[in-house]
Amino acid sequence: MDTLKEIYLSAGIEQDVYEFCNNIIKNLENRFKQIEEVAEFNQMKVLRAMQRQKVSTACFESTTGYGYDDLGRETLEAVYADVFGTEAALVRPQLTCGTHALTVALSAILRPGDELLSPVGKPYDTLEGVIGIKEDNPPGSLKEFGISYRQVDLKEDGSFDLEGVKAALNEKTKLVTIQRSKGYATRKTLSVERIGELISYIKSIKPDVICMVDNCYGEFVETKEPTQYGADLCVGSLIKNPGGGLAPIGGYIAGKEELIDLCAYRLTAPGLGKEVGATLGVNQSFFQGFFLAPSVTAGALKGAVFAANIYEKLGFSVVPDSTESRHDIIQAVTLGSAEAVVAFCQGIQAASPVDSHVQPEPYAMPGYHSDVIMAAGAFVQGSSIELSADGPIEPPYAVYFQGGLTWHHARYGITMSLQYMKNANLVKIL
Repeated sequence: MDTLKEIYLSAGIEQDVYEFCNNIIKNLENRFKQIEEVAEFNQMKVLRAMQRQKVSTACFESTTGYGYDDLGRETLEAVYADVFGTEAALVRPQLTCGTHALTVALSAILRPGDELLSPVGKPYDTLEGVIGIKEDNPPGSLKEFGISYRQVDLKEDGSFDLEGVKAALNEKTKLVTIQRSKGYATRKTLSVERIGELISYIKSIKPDVICMVDNCYGEFVETKEPTQYGADLCVGSLIKNPGGGLAPIGGYIAGKEELIDLCAYRLTAPGLGKEVGATLGVNQSFFQGFFLAPSVTAGALKGAVFAANIYEKLGFSVVPDSTESRHDIIQAVTLGSAEAVVAFCQGIQAASPVDSHVQPEPYAMPGYHSDVIMAAGAFVQGSSIELSADGPIEPPYAVYFQGGLTWHHARYGITMSLQYMKNANLVKIL
């Protein structure tokens, strides 16, 4: 039987690249142990929630049409509410992605004359059109409906501009949106503790304001979620962490019952709300994916830590750095050139189980400022809990790596990204 090294060499990895990466792994034993401890805690949290909510095989049955009395859907939402420590949750295949789930929440709560505040700077690119802050806004933005927007940027050191936040809060401020992850930025991801501190400060000034957290990429990275630190709503995508790589579509909104009801009325229709929405046979994959999510997220985290250590040692700027605590699964690496971003992503694609023979190239994507390259050889299209990498082709030429259904695949993908960088004469192995 081939040794592990021989398998890697046969898979296109040169010996010096393999040895370099393998030596780094040997020094990560303690970090990986910490990640596994968090995963075990979260696994037990999900398991106990499923037991308390009496998940049964009947929950896996399919519904069609209106979807009345869908036991699986109702039980799944109870499980999510249990895990997130909230009164209610909306978990639906009709929520097509994270951006859609956020749009539903914003549109459900905000009314003409209200103001939306972001105290952590500009939101993710695809939300700019939703809010109405793009140069060429698509129809149907919040701005078009008379909802204004204000933002307070983080300070240069990444801390909150509390005085700026205090000045921005006013009688029109209805909802505060806090993006946990960095998006296409090189700032630090926010820990749930920091999010809690910000929410506490905001509510000390304006107690009735609604605080919503964009939780994408952050679920199960820590032992608690933002709703357990004061967030009124937590929003995310099932083709990221909580879907565990098995959910074929979907999003979730967890929080206060009155707000979840509003979101349900916006998703379906006033008066119908949560009572309709056929699940079309996806319940089993939703339950099973959520059950696996803590372990899958742990594998992705190991991959992120591994990538940070590799590229930092080679002299690249990485966020988070190799020693920092982790609060989402994304690893940003500033590569400094378009060629390097392309090579990195092509290496990730080449290591994928799906479409490994395809070579990604930058192209114009809806909702983004510049051309974007995306490597995603995934079983579920666009799933970013699966091994993927992407980035805009613009300064500072950073690539954003995330996912990996297993640590071992993440390891291979990151190693291959380095191999492609070497092949393009963009790095020298130390």
